Amino acid sequence: QVHVVESGGGLVQAGGSLRLSCTASGRTLSPVAMAWFRQAPGKEREFVSSIRWSGGSTYYADSVKGRFTISRRIADYTVFLQMNNLKPEDTAVYYCAVQRVGAGAYTDWGQGTQVTVSS
Repeated sequence: QVHVVESGGGLVQAGGSLRLSCTASGRTLSPVAMAWFRQAPGKEREFVSSIRWSGGSTYYADSVKGRFTISRRIADYTVFLQMNNLKPEDTAVYYCAVQRVGAGAYTDWGQGTQVTVSS
């Protein structure tokens, strides 16, 4: 069982910044990667960013490149998403997900944290 908890969402004006955090825990935790996804009202969940646990390679959706930065803290399986120059279209529930060793997809998800960007 893997437990995933996000924090750091909130309300911010356009052009502002927020930092999301996500910590995963569990006896069977052995991540290949951790990622952030988001879901806006009336839209499907979409990929935002991911980081490989070994080596730290990062990946971003085109819509957030240059504005968002993902990083990790290995000691306690925590990932961060620094979001700068936020836009109203970034408004969504942001979810953290874990891809474990042997899994072909992200199998463990947090409950989500709301990010609202006002214009």
